Amino acid sequence: MAVGKHWLMTHEPDGEQAPASAVAGEAARKTHDLLRSVQRPGDSGAPESLVTVAVAFAINILIAVAKSAAAAVTGSASLVAEAAHSWADAGNEVFLLVADRRSRRPAHAAHPLGHGREAYVWSLLAGVGLFVAGAAISVAHGIQELIHPEPASNFVVGYVVLGISFVLEAISFLQSLRQARPEAQAMQRDLIEHVLVTSDPTLRAVFFEDTAALVGVVIATAALAAHELTGSPVPDALGSILVGVLLAVVAVYLINRNRRFLIGQEADPRVRAAAIQALTAEPGVARVTYLRLEIVGPRTVSVVGYVDLTGDDNESRLARRLRALESKISESPAVAGAVLSLSAPDEPTITG
Repeated sequence: MAVGKHWLMTHEPDGEQAPASAVAGEAARKTHDLLRSVQRPGDSGAPESLVTVAVAFAINILIAVAKSAAAAVTGSASLVAEAAHSWADAGNEVFLLVADRRSRRPAHAAHPLGHGREAYVWSLLAGVGLFVAGAAISVAHGIQELIHPEPASNFVVGYVVLGISFVLEAISFLQSLRQARPEAQAMQRDLIEHVLVTSDPTLRAVFFEDTAALVGVVIATAALAAHELTGSPVPDALGSILVGVLLAVVAVYLINRNRRFLIGQEADPRVRAAAIQALTAEPGVARVTYLRLEIVGPRTVSVVGYVDLTGDDNESRLARRLRALESKISESPAVAGAVLSLSAPDEPTITG
């Protein structure tokens, strides 16, 4: 995705090169993949995020019901923690679905940059929900089991449910990988780095929740096995506490990431460098002396910059040229708004 129409359309669907000036076309080919990462919700990235959340929601509901039943049958503290974990994840997917829907509402006079940041508000609430409904309940139940231990039974039921849960969680995890991998490749990042820094909070939330879910199932299985082998409920109670601590770590991380996007965060330096390259390739732009790309929603940025235009036009002509350039930049679905000013003669040129 590019910061301008001809940067977006580097090639036509039939494979022929799209009409563009030679200079701008070359810049487009070099910067296209990097700039795709700031795609606006509603482009190809949004439906994929919606599928990822929907798959996670359906799986978590099934798993939560199964784990709750298994916890009641076995009396295992670890299974109670895992049931709370899955119910918390299912509730969080509702927050993420709301986040996706509300963040894609169009801009208007009261919100000229759109509603993209709402995604971070609802995703932050999902993190809080994971902490309260998942982490706190799991830790509290584990401590209660340590104080008033109760033996478990019907261990086979627990193993079967945990095994099925692992397979289903892996399916959801693979869907999040399916979404993240091409985005990471376009940004020239490794997969984990992309999930850590992406502006899409739904992808990050599902990825980390599924990772925690897989690890949690392993912990619960080990705790249940230790309970059966030793006859002591202590390992089971400790397993519940460990699951809760795991969820707390994930929840705090997700809350902090959403907080940072809410207060304002600059786009990735590679996106910034690519945008500068594409902007200086525009006919009539001599140099760029300042550029701020602030993330204002999933795959969406606002653009503020100072540019030095070629020629020696009068003030009214320069103003028209600046407005035309702003309009061209704003044509990209990745850009929520663009404001450009003229550079001062003594301002240094920036390259990245």
